[in-house]
Amino acid sequence: MNSHPIRDKAIRAQLLSDMKSGVYAEASRLPRESVLAVKLGISRTQLRDVLASLEREGFITRRHGVGTIINRHVLNVQTRMDIEIEFLDMIRQSGFTPAVAYSRMSEGTADQKIAGQLQIPEGTPVIRVARLCTADGRPAIYCEDVVERALVRDGYTLQDLKMPIFHFLQRFCGIYPYLDLTDLRAAAADSALAEIFQIPPGTPLLQMEEVDYDIDGRPVFCSTEYFADGIFRHTVLRKKL
Repeated sequence: MNSHPIRDKAIRAQLLSDMKSGVYAEASRLPRESVLAVKLGISRTQLRDVLASLEREGFITRRHGVGTIINRHVLNVQTRMDIEIEFLDMIRQSGFTPAVAYSRMSEGTADQKIAGQLQIPEGTPVIRVARLCTADGRPAIYCEDVVERALVRDGYTLQDLKMPIFHFLQRFCGIYPYLDLTDLRAAAADSALAEIFQIPPGTPLLQMEEVDYDIDGRPVFCSTEYFADGIFRHTVLRKKL
């Protein structure tokens, strides 16, 4: 049985749920691979792929002669900055009720900054999608995504723009981001951001500048994200090599 990305993702999510609050919530280790594969209804090859992913992300540690150890100190982290997660799920995992306050699309051209990020000529037509996500009704995340206009197929609706950006890129652009490079910095809210977040100008925000690449190393979209203070606790896991 060959590994399948969608199936692997579902199994990964199931195992994480089982370890956090399900059948393995009180366990210190997962069952042996042969037993776990039968329980999940998958091959041992599939299982090893999923376990390898969970180990890379620090949720488990596999030790020869000991077994698969569950790392509860990692499982209990609310928000991981080193793992891609959709905004609404991030808000939900932080203990709040998420919602999309608005999602707005506009067309324009690439300025010097966008052109450099996407490796396209200045003045190239682009589409910008601005989203504001709330946590219990409070503005929490504001994001502006930019993609080259020529990559976007027509036929999308306003409702489609409200879906997570990666779903939109796959469905209407045929784009499958493989990895991103992100710069993090502190930012003070200017008048526009102060109005969006309903905060005084100068209030600190976390800013992320992200460029996503496909598997061939081509930049396919970029985004600027702002996170309100006091809602998220961002954690980064770094393994010692």
